[in-house]
Amino acid sequence: MKKAILHIHRIAAICAFIMIFTFFSSTLLVELFSDHQAVLTVKTAILYAIWILMPTMAITGITGEKLAPNANSGPVAKKKKRMPVIVMNGLLILFPAAIYLQHLASIGQFDVIFYSVQAIELLAGLANVTLMALNIRDGLNMKRAKLAFMATKINN
Repeated sequence: MKKAILHIHRIAAICAFIMIFTFFSSTLLVELFSDHQAVLTVKTAILYAIWILMPTMAITGITGEKLAPNANSGPVAKKKKRMPVIVMNGLLILFPAAIYLQHLASIGQFDVIFYSVQAIELLAGLANVTLMALNIRDGLNMKRAKLAFMATKINN
């Protein structure tokens, strides 16, 4: 059962990371190189995709907690400390910003308010991409360490 939970955790975490990275990079690219219609298209797509991201993030958190409920040190503890920041950043900044920016784009309001909220959203998005990348890195390092340990046992 633990193996299945680990597999689900990995898939959900990677999917969530890819989605957040895609939101961030598409926003950045469309703002730098496209017109207002393209911005609206990206903002609308993000608004719809958030409803897929939220359960993916929840699955990542729930399975992570099931895998290591009592981790108080090491890479798992670091991952667990990052998760509340990622979640709060998403719920308090990114989600409301996505709704508001899509609304502003839909009415053609590309002004100081739009770009101020957009800047905050990009900073919060960059923070989440970074924190999630660190979690993935730590997860991969844990897997490598486990494989190295198993190889040592086999060779001895």
